Amino acid sequence: MQNPVLRGARLAVLAALVVTLVAACGLPRSGPNKREIFAGSVQREGDAFVVAVNNRVTRATAVAPAVGFDDSFMRAGRVGSDVIRTGDVLGLTIFENIDDGLIAGPGGTPGQLQQIQVDDSGNIFVPYAGRVRAAGQTPDQLRQTITRLLDAQTPDPQVVVQRLAGDGSSVTVVGGVGGQGVYPIEGATRTLATMLARAGGVVIEPDVALVKVMRGNRSGQVWLRDLYSDPRLDIALRPGDRIMVERDARVFVALGATGSQTRVPFERQRISAIEAIALVGGLNSSLADPTGVFVFRDEPAEIANGVLGRSDLEGTQRFVYVLDLTEPTGMFLARDFVIRDGDTVYVTEAPFVQWNKTISSITGSLGTVSSVQGLAN
Repeated sequence: MQNPVLRGARLAVLAALVVTLVAACGLPRSGPNKREIFAGSVQREGDAFVVAVNNRVTRATAVAPAVGFDDSFMRAGRVGSDVIRTGDVLGLTIFENIDDGLIAGPGGTPGQLQQIQVDDSGNIFVPYAGRVRAAGQTPDQLRQTITRLLDAQTPDPQVVVQRLAGDGSSVTVVGGVGGQGVYPIEGATRTLATMLARAGGVVIEPDVALVKVMRGNRSGQVWLRDLYSDPRLDIALRPGDRIMVERDARVFVALGATGSQTRVPFERQRISAIEAIALVGGLNSSLADPTGVFVFRDEPAEIANGVLGRSDLEGTQRFVYVLDLTEPTGMFLARDFVIRDGDTVYVTEAPFVQWNKTISSITGSLGTVSSVQGLAN
């Protein structure tokens, strides 16, 4: 029979070994704790500035995405009357006042001449009228010209001229619209908003829809809501403009003791820290430390200097912003602090969580040791 004192000594040695292993290997957790984050600050010879959020910080960091049109877009006047240009595509409908006409079909069916492109010399070819100068004329002027030329060969011809599209006075609309395609600039579609309506409207949620206009080597973009709320942004279009409608591509990452850990797209133009936390289900009430809400971000030099009240920093700087939701103004500061593209929102675990994990690991391990010891006896 084994000596009880010896058996107790062995159990104590095994327990000490378990505690040592737990301390050496560490316990599972979602990321660094507050002490470790502060230990990595520049103030403690780390590589990131750790800054507590206050009213001055919220103002210095509230930078909106760069959107808008430059003066070259804003000053451009509207294209004049619907003048036909080289490269335009036209459609002709010709009615004749006889049953068996030159172009019309049997029974007086109107003749259809579609997809007639204005050639490089500015002309089109119309049967029985020959080569007709189209460039430089409006559709109504061209209608009168063709009518006059056909009138000598068929009684009382009636002509309808439509500008369909083409390389001349047209724009390309792609992305999140009802109908992508090439559209002519006409009387009713000379501005950005009217052209979007002509293309079937925007099918992306208005809060996250961006409208980009590319003109030559220049470009500008605006939020869809701003476009419709500010008439000045409804710029005049130019032949060859390319219009792209796309969803806001900004995202932030949520990690730690939150409702979910994921990559989150922006749902509106501006998202605050408190809204970002809400988007991922809020703080995990059984894990989170409300005094340890951090936002990790790379700041450009001008903002970094403004936050720290300095002028000597150059290049991108690493920042960790600290929010304490238990402070009297903590919720207000979190409401005012703006999240930006690429941010990482991280919530640390409460100290008691790691303590509970440690106790559970030790007691569970000791139970296993006792079971093994019992089997050995």
